[in-house]
Amino acid sequence: MQIKDLIDRIKLPFRKEKELYSSLYEIIGFYPRNISYYKQALLHKSMARRNEKGKPMNNERLEFLGDAVLDAVVGDIVFRHFEGKREGFLTNTRSKIVQRETLGRLAQEMGIINLIKSNGHTSSHNSYMGGNAFEALVGAIYLDRGYGACMRFMEKRILKELLNIDKVAYKEVNFKSKLIEWSQKNRVKIDFKLVSEEKDEKGNSKFVYQVTIEGLDGEKGEGYSKKESQQMASKLTLQRLRKEPQFIDAVFAAKASRTKMEEMPTTAVPETKEPAPFTSEGERKGQEVERLERFDGTDEVAPVEEKQEEKPKRRSKKSDVADEFDLSDISAAAQSREEIIAAAEAAAFAEE
Repeated sequence: MQIKDLIDRIKLPFRKEKELYSSLYEIIGFYPRNISYYKQALLHKSMARRNEKGKPMNNERLEFLGDAVLDAVVGDIVFRHFEGKREGFLTNTRSKIVQRETLGRLAQEMGIINLIKSNGHTSSHNSYMGGNAFEALVGAIYLDRGYGACMRFMEKRILKELLNIDKVAYKEVNFKSKLIEWSQKNRVKIDFKLVSEEKDEKGNSKFVYQVTIEGLDGEKGEGYSKKESQQMASKLTLQRLRKEPQFIDAVFAAKASRTKMEEMPTTAVPETKEPAPFTSEGERKGQEVERLERFDGTDEVAPVEEKQEEKPKRRSKKSDVADEFDLSDISAAAQSREEIIAAAEAAAFAEE
C-alpha cells in the first residue's frame, strides 16, 4: 500500500462519506482523492440534478471520457499481450473486452451497480446503466489519479481477477449464426454477397462481404478470410437492426411485398360437382376388379348391399362401355370365375 493510500485510510473515519470510500476501495483497489468525481460517475441522468450554474449533473460526460480512456488502455494491454497478432485480431479482442455487455456484467459482479443513484424507475439490472457507470468510473479514475491508475485498475483488478484475456480473445461469438437464427424466426430472406476480394500490401487476401435482407443492403464486413468478413458484416448488421427501428420497418415492408401473393386469401369457391365414375382406363380397370372381388371361389355371387336409387345421369361413351359389361346380367352358373375376369378385362380395355 502506498503512503498516500495509508494517509487516506487514517483520515477515513473522520469523513462523512466513510461508507462510499470503503465501497470504492473494494472496487477500484485504492481510496479516491477527489470523491466528487466518483459521486458524479455514480449519478444516473434520471436524477436530473443541476449544479450552481444550472448545468445537469450526471455521469454522461464522465462516461464519454471513460470510453475513450478504456479504448486506449485496453488497446495498450492487448497490443503488449498478443505479440505478432494482426490488427483485426487485436481490434476484435479489444471490442470483446470493452463492449457494453461485458462492462455491464463487470459492474454487476463488482458491485458498482449497487452504488448507482437513480430515480428508482430505471431497472437496477439494466446492463447499459451498469456499463455506462463502469465507463464513467474509469473517467473518474483518470481525472483523479491519471492514466497509470487506469492501467493498473484494468490490469490488476479486471484482467487479473475477473477476466481471462486469452479466453476472451479466442472465444468466438458467431454473429452470422445469430443473424441467420433471427431471420429464420421472422421468416426473412437473408444473403451474404461478396463485394470485393483483393490483396493488401503484404499480399494477403482481404475479403469484403455485405449482408442483404429481403433485397435491402445491410452492413459490410472486411476480413482476411471469408468467414471473418461475414462475421463482421453480420455483427454490424445486428447492431443496425438493434439501433435503427426504421431499418427493421423497411425489412418487414419488403418481406410483406414479397409474400403478398402467398399470404392473400383465395376467393375461388371450390366446385361441388361430383367426379365422373370413370376418368381413366386404369381407374375403370380398378373399378371392375373391385366388383369382381365380391365373388368367392365357389362361383356364387355374394350378396350386395342395396343402395338408394340415384337419379339417372347423362350417359357418356365411357359409361356406355361399362354398361356393356353389367355384372347383374351375368349368370354365375353359366360362366366360370376366370371367364368373368377375362370378359371384365376385355370390357375395361375396349376401344371406343
